[in-house]
Amino acid sequence: MAETEHGLEIPQREEHFFLPQDIIDNLGRIEALSQRHPVNVLAAGRQGCGKSTMVRQFAARNHRPLAAFQIGVLSEPGQLFGEHRLKDGETYYQQFLFPQAIQTPGCVIHLEEINRPEHPKALNMLFSVLSQDRQVWTDELGLIKVAPGVVFFATLNEGEEFVGTEMLDAALRDRFYVTLMDYLTPQVETNVLHLKTGISPADAQTIVNVAGQLRKNAQEPVTVSTRHTLMIAEMVAVGATVKEAFAESLQVSRDILESVLLSLHLQTGATEKSNGSRYNAY
Repeated sequence: MAETEHGLEIPQREEHFFLPQDIIDNLGRIEALSQRHPVNVLAAGRQGCGKSTMVRQFAARNHRPLAAFQIGVLSEPGQLFGEHRLKDGETYYQQFLFPQAIQTPGCVIHLEEINRPEHPKALNMLFSVLSQDRQVWTDELGLIKVAPGVVFFATLNEGEEFVGTEMLDAALRDRFYVTLMDYLTPQVETNVLHLKTGISPADAQTIVNVAGQLRKNAQEPVTVSTRHTLMIAEMVAVGATVKEAFAESLQVSRDILESVLLSLHLQTGATEKSNGSRYNAY
């Protein structure tokens, strides 16, 4: 990573990362809009489908520093900015990275799991920095203004299967452009596994086919993210069988796994049809 004059780092670009072309086009528009004023983007989608990687890739492609903040740990307003601490019997205010990051021109701010704070009121001070005014007052730090060109990316997993999540406040959601993400198409996911791990196209296709069957299992559907299929492919790359890699990477019943492998005959060459979306490297 390259470090900027403000001490924040520009991430390295990741190879073989694919997005639908319409999302790539929209990210280009976000970059253009950010030259006029700070912009907010909400990326929502399934767990492990590449939301965080997309944020890092946006920063890397546009040579921007990146600062990520875990919203799920917040329990009170202002906690992103700093907190009072005790040292040698005296109280002092410890400023955190967030104020510095939002005052760094062109910085990409990643707000992870924005719908999972420990207390909903913990997000109150975000309303000000995400609003048209782009500034917030704190007693300890004074007036803090968002620097030119800053892009806020908030990511969240939505759905009843994600324990501990809350629907995002409508007033907060209204401040964002929204990007919806999903699993890769089978053909693209197969190519990604092959390119990133070096396993054969046939093994990659088998992994994707098994993952697809598990995802749509009528009796007990299993969430198999792209992150998981990459982990499985890495195990295969160092000598595991597909069956072993799945068993060691997922909390899935061995009976279900055996049934899926049997139904696919350990790779018959059949693949699922594309959903028609055009994917390109980003």
